[in-house]
Amino acid sequence: MRTFPNPFRVPAHQQPTPKLKIAVVGAGYWGPNLARNLQASPDWDLVAICDLDIERAAKLAASVGDIPVVESLDELLDTLDVDAVAIATPARTHYGTVMTALRAGKHVLVEKPLADSRAHGLEMVAEAEANGLVLMADHTYCYTPAVLKMQELVQEGALGEILFVDSIRINLGLVQPDVDVFWDLAPHDLAILDFVLPGGLNPAEVSAFGADPLGTGRDCVGHLNFKLPNDATAHVNVNWLSPTKIRQMVIGGSLRTLVWDDLNPQQRLSVYDRGVSLDRQAKSAGERKASAISYRLGDTWSPALPEREALGQVVEELASCIRNKREARTGGASGLRVLSVLEAVTHSLSMDGQSAPVAGYELAGAGAQFGSAL
Repeated sequence: MRTFPNPFRVPAHQQPTPKLKIAVVGAGYWGPNLARNLQASPDWDLVAICDLDIERAAKLAASVGDIPVVESLDELLDTLDVDAVAIATPARTHYGTVMTALRAGKHVLVEKPLADSRAHGLEMVAEAEANGLVLMADHTYCYTPAVLKMQELVQEGALGEILFVDSIRINLGLVQPDVDVFWDLAPHDLAILDFVLPGGLNPAEVSAFGADPLGTGRDCVGHLNFKLPNDATAHVNVNWLSPTKIRQMVIGGSLRTLVWDDLNPQQRLSVYDRGVSLDRQAKSAGERKASAISYRLGDTWSPALPEREALGQVVEELASCIRNKREARTGGASGLRVLSVLEAVTHSLSMDGQSAPVAGYELAGAGAQFGSAL
């Protein structure tokens, strides 16, 4: 009997890609944001909320479709089939939670910072690489249209040679019970610099100054300084005590200067074609001192940026990395570079601001092949 092709059958290459299954661990501050974006994503099937506080977990689960709730990660892994877990718990819990998930063969998205120590971060990255799993740090700012544009402008040389970076992240914030202001706020700025700067975040040493004027037992105000290539410098100011909220980064270049103001949705990025010009071809310090300095006054322009929620791009990136077996834009290596700087900051603080070396990290195994493609 002759058979005829079914005109209503969708060819295999046109059929929709099956959704990946994921659970959110932690229903506190950041968990609801993750759950909302995962529930709305075409890539993900959000199958559970996990939290020690069952009532809190149930409230979040009801808001995203009355999905199951579980009290522990062990219960989640024993009773539900998931491809990945998204972890939104305090940094001190990341090591144990992430390692449990990785050892169970699950891909992991974890809130910043990657871990509570560089040693723990190294173990987590090694475990993920050994098992061919995606370990991704939720450095959300690296997925915003503004920071993506910043990276594009810097990498294409629109600013010229980078001369300085000045970053301010201050607000009247909650004093954290387990971390100081550097570990709470600076990971955002450090992750952005790791993503934007040519060569990433790799200072040889840092110096940090902190203060605890309220006697909380944690530094509430902090200043971090480190050198960039070609005698450039970076400064990061973080503060929990400011009555005004500022989220701003200035990247000064030999051609142009870029200003990012995250709290100005009408003009988040401004590029200034103005600055100081100096003949940098002089060979000696004396010759450079004698070189003529000129001031350049040009136009200012603001790139047009789309408005979209960065966390939606984060969960899309996680799915893409799993399906294509590639390192995430903010993968384990990026998380480790941020951790290495934070540990050096803590060391510098213990020495009253003296410079402290930053431990390096070389990708090993599977992760090394992804570096040039990101």
